[in-house]
Amino acid sequence: MTPASREILAGVTTFLTMSYIAVVNPAILSDGTGLEFAAVMTATVLVATLGSLAMGLIADLPYGVAPGMGLNAFVTYSLIRGDGYTGAEALGIVVVAGAVFVILSATPARIALAEAIPERIRHAAAGGIGLFLAFIGLKNAGVVVANPSTFVAPGALSLEVALAFAGVIATAALLHRQVRGGILIVIVAITGLSIGFGISRPPDQLLAAPDFSLLFAFDLSAAARVAVVGPLLTLLLTDLFDSVSTLLGVAHAAKLVDDDGRPLRLGRALLADALASLASGLAGSSPGTTYIESAAGVRAGGRRGLTAIVTGLCFLPLLFLGPLAQVVPAHATAPALIIVGLFMV
Repeated sequence: MTPASREILAGVTTFLTMSYIAVVNPAILSDGTGLEFAAVMTATVLVATLGSLAMGLIADLPYGVAPGMGLNAFVTYSLIRGDGYTGAEALGIVVVAGAVFVILSATPARIALAEAIPERIRHAAAGGIGLFLAFIGLKNAGVVVANPSTFVAPGALSLEVALAFAGVIATAALLHRQVRGGILIVIVAITGLSIGFGISRPPDQLLAAPDFSLLFAFDLSAAARVAVVGPLLTLLLTDLFDSVSTLLGVAHAAKLVDDDGRPLRLGRALLADALASLASGLAGSSPGTTYIESAAGVRAGGRRGLTAIVTGLCFLPLLFLGPLAQVVPAHATAPALIIVGLFMV
């Protein structure tokens, strides 16, 4: 196998392991926020494509980039549904956070800031977000429901709960066996079973033009309020922890480090990551970040930017699969949320 073909295979492998985000991200961001599923899916695919291309072209590193799990939950359930910001205002906050990231990444400040944060705090932040993500998965599966007295109560046993529970077991088994695209396989399987059991309706059409209605649809007015400082700092620090931790972990797995154990071209990688975060707000999504699933592509032989470029290009056809993605029920994406959340703890 030639070096180029190995990089291409690695890029496809990374795509398969992280492609679930094209369905899961819009499912989260459209949950009671006023943001349309199809429009968020288009934004998600654009961010994954442009972010991965930036990582390959700017940093020449084999890392896939897409809207981050955890960050999407924060935007949906904290900024919009918790603090009362509109979808457009939340996207404006993402744009401001992304712009700050780009400025910090153009200087040594972002690396210095990341290294100054105690490791225990970084782990605690990631663990807390992971538990929150897993809880959202349990809620979407119907395992837990709202209760006015106890806030949370066990849900009723149903076919949706059974399918989600089976999905968690199947996802864990496939990931343990390192099956490429295991999370996506389970989402598709549960969706198919849901249609077969009459829980979900089949799509009226298979393909449709992308929905660009969220492109540049952000509102910066909320970013000028004093009250936004707290959420903005939370978004900045969470994205910082996520991207730096992932870059460090994958770089060591790929042995793309210098003699001092420092990741190669870390500054360029952080810049590409920051540009993806800025592009996310402009396109209509939560912040982009480097994906830990990139380790799968590294194991397949990815070492250069061609891997990330291939990963980004693989996302493009998903722009036209909106009708198929919209039939995916909440309990089909619940196993992905639960498993990914537990991995973050």
